[in-house]
Amino acid sequence: MGIFDFLKSKPKATASIAKERLRIIVAQERSNRGGPDYLPLLRRELLEVIRKYVNVDADAVKVDLQKDGEHDVLDISVALPEGDARSKPE
Repeated sequence: MGIFDFLKSKPKATASIAKERLRIIVAQERSNRGGPDYLPLLRRELLEVIRKYVNVDADAVKVDLQKDGEHDVLDISVALPEGDARSKPE
């Protein structure tokens, strides 16, 4: 048994600990998001369509998924500009 034998077993233990921590982090991120992966894409696409007709900021469209008993409710909120800014951008 050499002096460096204790170093050989550490990478396996460290790798399994790191793997378990990563699983925990991924699980927490999924639970914190509270929504499916398609919501950011849906928000971007809605913003593109709305911009064809109304000049709006990127923060003007908000998309959330809420639980209502057994059902999921898609809540879409669009803040439209006031006045002449409603004209179609050129």
